[in-house]
Amino acid sequence: MSLVLHYHPLSSFCHKVLIAIYETGAPVRLRHLDLQDAGERDAHRARWPLGKMPVLEDEASGRVLPETSIIIEHLQQRHPGPRPLLPADPEAQLDVRLWDRLSDHYVMFPLQAAVAAVIAGDAAQAAKAEAVSVAQLELAYGVLEQRLRDRTWLAGEDFSLADCAAAPALFYAGAVRPFAQDFPALGAYFARLLERPSVQRVLREAQPWIRYFPLLDRLPAAHRAAVER
Repeated sequence: MSLVLHYHPLSSFCHKVLIAIYETGAPVRLRHLDLQDAGERDAHRARWPLGKMPVLEDEASGRVLPETSIIIEHLQQRHPGPRPLLPADPEAQLDVRLWDRLSDHYVMFPLQAAVAAVIAGDAAQAAKAEAVSVAQLELAYGVLEQRLRDRTWLAGEDFSLADCAAAPALFYAGAVRPFAQDFPALGAYFARLLERPSVQRVLREAQPWIRYFPLLDRLPAAHRAAVER
C-alpha cells in the first residue's frame, strides 16, 4: 500500500495536511510538486483537473483525494495514529469541522486574496484588496479571540483538525494583519501552536522556501523566528 501526497513545502494548505500527517504518523510519502514546470503541471491536472494542491493518492483504494479537510479525514479513517484529529462523538465532530472551515474560509482565503493582489503587481489594486482582507481578518480574529479566551485548543480538549487548519492560516495571515497585540487570547493560542513538534517540523521544512513568500518582510518577528529556529 502506498499513500502519496503531492505538495509544496511553502503552501499554507499543504502545511495543514503536513501537520496532520506529523501528528498522527500516517505512512505518507511526500512528493514535491513544481507547478512552474509545464510537464509536472500537466501531470498534476491529469491527476486533479482543478490543478490545486495538495492532493493525496491512495493506491490501495485507487482514490485521488483533493481538498485538505477531505485528505485529513481520509487519513483519520485509515491511519488514525495515537492522536485522533476528529473525536468519536458526531456532535463534537461537527464542532471540529466548523472551526476548521472558519480558518480556511475566513482567515486563509482573505490572506490569499491579499497575497494574490501583491503578486499581480498593481499597487493601487493591491492596496484595495488588502483593505478588504484586513477587515475580513479582523472580523475572524474577533471570533477566534472570543472562542479562545477559556480554551487551549479550538474544538474540544485536544489538538484536532481545527488546529491543523488554524496554524498555517494564522502564520501567514499575520503578515497582512498582525494579531498578537490586539487579540491576546489568539496570540497566546498561536504561541501554543508554535510549540507543537508537528508545526515546528513543517516550518523548519519550509525554511528554504520562505524567501519566496511575497509578504516575507511583513511577517511578525515571532513568525519569522519560528521558521529560523
